Amino acid sequence: MYSAPNYLQNDNARLRRSFMLATLFTLILWVVKLIELLFGLYFVQYGVYPLRVSGLTGIAMAPLIHGSLSHLSSNTAPLIILGTALLYGYPRSAKIVVPVLYLGTGLGVWLFARSAYHIGASGLSFGIMFFIFTIGVLRWDKRAIILSMIVFFLYGSMIWGIFPTKPGVSFESHFFGAVIGVALAMLLKNHDPAPPPKTYSWEEEEQEDQEEPIE
Repeated sequence: MYSAPNYLQNDNARLRRSFMLATLFTLILWVVKLIELLFGLYFVQYGVYPLRVSGLTGIAMAPLIHGSLSHLSSNTAPLIILGTALLYGYPRSAKIVVPVLYLGTGLGVWLFARSAYHIGASGLSFGIMFFIFTIGVLRWDKRAIILSMIVFFLYGSMIWGIFPTKPGVSFESHFFGAVIGVALAMLLKNHDPAPPPKTYSWEEEEQEDQEEPIE
C-alpha cells in the first residue's frame, strides 16, 4: 500500500490542471478559426513570411492561424496530449519551453524558410514531442521514461515531418521546433526534480521498529 496520499492528490490535481490548460490553448485556436470563417476574414496574411519586415508579426501570430479546419483538426489532439504531458511532467521547464518554442520556431522560419506564408501550431507540437522524448532519454527516471514512451508510441512517426514531403506543408516549422525541443531538453534535463520514490507502509513500520529505544 502506497503511503503518500497527499502526493498522489497533488499529482492528480496537476494532471487535471495540465489537461485543462492544454485544452484551453487549443480552444483558442478553434475560436480564432471560427471567427475567420464566420466573418469571411483571411488571417493567412498574418503568418510568418521569411525575411519580410511585415512577416515578423507572424512570429507571434502564426501558431494561432490555420489554413483549414482539417489543418486545425490534425493539430488538435497532439496539442492537447503533448501539452498535457509537458505541463504535467515538467511544470518548471514548461515555463521556459513553451515561450521559447513558440517564438523560436517562428524566428527560425522567418530567417531560413521558403518564401511563403507559414502558419499553424505544428511547430509547437513537434518541439514538445522532441523535448519530452529527448529529456526522457536523458533523465531516465520512471516518470520521464513513461512520458517519453507514450509520446513516441503516439507520435513517433512525426519525425518524418521534419523533412520536405508536400509543397504545402511547412516542414521548416517542424524542423526548427524539433531542433529547439532537443536543445531545450539538453539544457533543462535537471530543471524539474525527479518524483519522490514510493514508500510503502511496511517499509515505514520497519523504520519505526528500528528507531524504537531500547530500555
